[in-house]
Amino acid sequence: MRRMCAVVLAIEFVVIGLAVPVAIQIAGIPAPVAGGVWGGLAVAALALSALQRFTWAYYAGWVLQAAFLISGFVVPGLAILGVVFLALWVSAVLLGRRTDAQDAARERAEQE
Repeated sequence: MRRMCAVVLAIEFVVIGLAVPVAIQIAGIPAPVAGGVWGGLAVAALALSALQRFTWAYYAGWVLQAAFLISGFVVPGLAILGVVFLALWVSAVLLGRRTDAQDAARERAEQE
């Protein structure tokens, strides 16, 4: 599960990073504010992607999804991306749990 979540966060890093110029040009948000908010979210996504081996980073990923979704209220176009990445995150969690269970069952079968 954590591998799939890390991949979602890595892709999200790129997309959130590209949201900075969108926020500046379309929403008219000052560059330092846009860089601080979305740049900070992008850096957090990259860091959490690398730290998915820790349980707290998994839960922090949920917080990041919520923060990105909330930022969509400031720049409406980003709300759509927030929903898309929330759906990708939920899919990664659900499919990741399923594959983890299959891997565990396969390991138990090999040990017998």
